[in-house]
Amino acid sequence: MYALVDCNNFYASCERVFNPSLQKKPVAILSNNDGCVIARSDEAKALNLPMGAPIFKWKNFCKHHNITILSSNYPLYGDMSARVMTILEQFTPNVEVYSIDEAFIDLTGFDQRNFNEYGKSIRQRILKWTGIPTCVGIAPTKALCKVANKIARKFPKETGGVYVIDSEEKRLKALKWTAVKNIWGIGHRLEKRLLLKGCKTAFDFTQLSDDWVRSNFSITEWRLKKDLEGIPTIGFEIKEIKRSIATTRSFEQSYSDIENITERISTFAAQCASKLRAQKSSCHMIIVMLRSDRHKKNAEQYSASKTIIFSYPTDSTLNITKAAIEAIKTIFKKGINYKKAGVIVTGLVATNNHQLNLFLHENPKHKPLMSAIDHLNKKFNPTTIKLANQDLQRTWKMKQEHLSPKYTTKINDIITIK
Repeated sequence: MYALVDCNNFYASCERVFNPSLQKKPVAILSNNDGCVIARSDEAKALNLPMGAPIFKWKNFCKHHNITILSSNYPLYGDMSARVMTILEQFTPNVEVYSIDEAFIDLTGFDQRNFNEYGKSIRQRILKWTGIPTCVGIAPTKALCKVANKIARKFPKETGGVYVIDSEEKRLKALKWTAVKNIWGIGHRLEKRLLLKGCKTAFDFTQLSDDWVRSNFSITEWRLKKDLEGIPTIGFEIKEIKRSIATTRSFEQSYSDIENITERISTFAAQCASKLRAQKSSCHMIIVMLRSDRHKKNAEQYSASKTIIFSYPTDSTLNITKAAIEAIKTIFKKGINYKKAGVIVTGLVATNNHQLNLFLHENPKHKPLMSAIDHLNKKFNPTTIKLANQDLQRTWKMKQEHLSPKYTTKINDIITIK
């Protein structure tokens, strides 16, 4: 048996833990630079505030309906997510973190337990220790766990936030209740194709022949079908090293000068290098991208990218930022208002196990230097030490006009009890 533990309205719930005045009130969380709605509380959903709504178009709507608007507070959400996942590890050693607000747990060997009571104990401990409400779906396969979790979320009073599919009768009933568009892994295009075939529910999908599914879809959809039939086919995923690392951001405002663009690219490249060292990887290539503001239709549009290949794999901030600046200078075009840029490092290999170049190699002084920089930045502040090509007097920030305090990750924002 498996269980899927999903946090309810996670971003809004994190805000409510430290600001109880938001309980049972409509809350909307905005994307980077306060662009559009990326998360809503149930109360905001009931008011028909759409997901992805550009906030500048819906600001009056939110004001009229007293919807609290908040900027994304990722340090808070990430820390609360880590706390939830740590609690789950107390219930089973096998936890697959599926996203920031949900995880699968393997309950193999727990057959003697009452799964419904076990699910409730998981919910109660997470709620007591973090204040985050959750729902738990338990079933013989991961795909059925998703279905069970949706049932627990849809009918909280009847299920107590926990639903267990532990019989053939429950499985069939759950599949007939689940619309095809709500099947885990079925996107908009696949939904259209299945509807043309007469599949309106998950049960209809399981009634298709294996041969037809494999000939008209991919092996992924066939595995999903078998999983919904109660045959475990989608196993636990082993956490793999990332094959590429990207840092892309929209600027707080448009820039047309090479100085500001270069500083931004240097900062992105430094972040990529730091992430590389964190996973003990080095890169063979770097890709730098630059783009104008596509929302300004009357302005001249421009988009370009440049790839630079290193002679040897590197994780040095010095080497990576130098290459990034060289790349940006070749694609920069005067007279354009730029709104977004990015750096991608790819061609990753293990730092301690890769093919060496007989004639070219990295400066051996870079390793201890990068280690010292990482240590100091981790101990004090991520921006304690910067490169000279970064503006030492400027702290780059996203547009976050509705940002709540970083209650758990910044010492000055910790709640003081008087």
